[in-house]
Amino acid sequence: MTAPIKGALAALMSFAFFSSHDALVKSLGGAISVFQIVFFSVLFGFPLVMLMLIRDRAEGTLRPRHPWLVGLRTLLAVTTSFGAFYAFTSLPLSQVYSIIFAQPLLITALSVPLLGESVGWRRWIAVLVGLIGVMIVLDPRNADLQWGHLAALIAAFGGAVVSIILRKIGGEERSAVLILYPMLANFACMGLALPFVYVAPSGVQLATLAAIALFSFGGMLMMILAYRIAPAAIVAPMQYSQIIWAALLGALFFMEFPTWNTAVGAGVIIAAGLYIVARERSGGRSQTTPVSGSRTPRGDTAPGLRAGDVLRMRDAANRPLRSDPE
Repeated sequence: MTAPIKGALAALMSFAFFSSHDALVKSLGGAISVFQIVFFSVLFGFPLVMLMLIRDRAEGTLRPRHPWLVGLRTLLAVTTSFGAFYAFTSLPLSQVYSIIFAQPLLITALSVPLLGESVGWRRWIAVLVGLIGVMIVLDPRNADLQWGHLAALIAAFGGAVVSIILRKIGGEERSAVLILYPMLANFACMGLALPFVYVAPSGVQLATLAAIALFSFGGMLMMILAYRIAPAAIVAPMQYSQIIWAALLGALFFMEFPTWNTAVGAGVIIAAGLYIVARERSGGRSQTTPVSGSRTPRGDTAPGLRAGDVLRMRDAANRPLRSDPE
């Protein structure tokens, strides 16, 4: 089996873990508050992440070299985590994924003012087409738009900005800084809200919260493996497998079936995202390849990490890595 195939399979497994994570989050919606879900998923995730960070041999302190950007990244991690979790608890899985899939489009657009990227007209057309796909999913003329739709859009936008920030500072900041700050911020912010929304979880709910952290960590490990053995152009498009998981998990456990506008809109968004990745990797006018080079197909977990910090966590392992030509 070739390295690209192994990388693709590892990425597919990673997003299977993430999709299971999201389905578990959805299953708790209505039973306990989103604040409480985020809080406990971070709490249970701490020991797992610390085991990984123990291997970080980089010298230095926990003081960030880019405090303002790290602060912004941390704030966005809290916002993105809450937005994504709220969306998953209030909307069908397929709708949330379709909206979050707009993140590569937003990364491409934001790369112009924030990275100085030169984006050609073909990719701008792809961005516009993808955003039309988002409007098809939302269907504002006929759909009953909810706060969950806004939360999903906020998660997509916040994840895109986090991707850009990590692209700028990821090579200079320690992995411990980029990982622990968002986790601590989520823990503190959700903890402040906890006294007002706390409901004593049952044993099954506690086990579900622990499983959420476990699936998130497992997904990150598989993502690290995928990027270690295969180029980003192979790994990044695998995120779209989540729309299949959304259809399966939604139908099996939540009696959710994608509507025609969700299916058509998701197809348009996925096609635009795949075109942008393919265009970047084939050359075009790109110099910094913000989408495929950022390694951030997702940016929305309770700890605020997921693929956004995979590069740093991967480097913390201090193992030989396969690099992708830019």
